[in-house]
Amino acid sequence: MNIIIVTGMSGAGKSSALNVFEDLGFYCIDNMPPELLASFAELIGNSAPKTDKICFAVDVRSRDLFSKFRESVEGLRNSGASVTVVFIDCDDGVLINRYKETRRRHPLEDEASGNLMRAIELERAEISGARELADIYIDSTSVRPAEFKNRIRGLFSDSAGGMIIDVVSFGYTFGIPKDADLVFDVRCFDNPFYVPELRPRTGLDDEVYNYVFGNREAVEIYERIYGLVTAMIPLCKKEGKSRFVVAFGCTGGRHRSVSFARRLSEALIKDGCDVRVEHRCLIK
Repeated sequence: MNIIIVTGMSGAGKSSALNVFEDLGFYCIDNMPPELLASFAELIGNSAPKTDKICFAVDVRSRDLFSKFRESVEGLRNSGASVTVVFIDCDDGVLINRYKETRRRHPLEDEASGNLMRAIELERAEISGARELADIYIDSTSVRPAEFKNRIRGLFSDSAGGMIIDVVSFGYTFGIPKDADLVFDVRCFDNPFYVPELRPRTGLDDEVYNYVFGNREAVEIYERIYGLVTAMIPLCKKEGKSRFVVAFGCTGGRHRSVSFARRLSEALIKDGCDVRVEHRCLIK
C-alpha cells in the first residue's frame, strides 16, 4: 500500500496538494486524526473497489491527537506500507497575507486571543515533530499556485519510483530555497547583467551561457560541483531519498545561476538521471 501523509502549516497549501493527489488517483481524506491513520488505511485497503493509493492530510486541527503522529507513522511503516510524509511550509509573513486575502480564520486563532501571528507561532511549536519526520519538505513561500501543483505532480506521478533530481536556479534577492539539499552561490563570477546587450537575456540564451562559461574559473568550479553531485547521487539513492534538490543562486536569478543550472541538468540527463529543471526567477 502506498500512503502519502500531507502535513505542515495551515495556509501553506495542503488543500491544493490534496487536490493534486486526488487527480493522481489517490483516495484522499482531509483532517485525519493521526491516531486513526492505521485503522482507516486498513479499512480503505479492504474496501471495494480495492485501492492501494491513499493520501491523508493531517494538521493542527487534530490538537492533542497530533502528539500521536510519530507513533502512528511508525506503526504504518512497521505494517509494511510504503509511507511518505510531505511537510508543506511557508514564511510567517506570507501566511499572514494569505489569511488576510482569503479572510479565513486560523484554526488556533481563538486560543491565541485573536492574534494571528501568535496563532502561527503556536502551530509551529505544535507540529515541529512532524517536520522532523518529513521525507519531503516543500516551501511554498515564493511559489506560484500552478508551479506548486506541478511540483507535487512531478514528485508523485513518476511510475518508476526512482529518485528525482531537481536542479533549481534562484536569485538571492528573493531568498534561498528552503527545500534545497545543496546550494551553490555563483555570484563570484562576472555578471552578464552589466553587459548592455546581455542584460535583457537569460542563461537559457547561448550568448549569456557562453559568456558565463567563457570564464575559466567558472568551468573549473562547475566541474567540481558536477563531481560532488554525481558522487552524492548514489549515496542519496542508497538512503532511499525520493528527491535530491541542487540549487544555484546569483543576484537576480536570471543569468549566472540559470547558466549553471542549465549545464548541470543537461549533463545529468545525459548520464541517465531523472531530472527536473526549475528557474524560479524566470517563471511568469
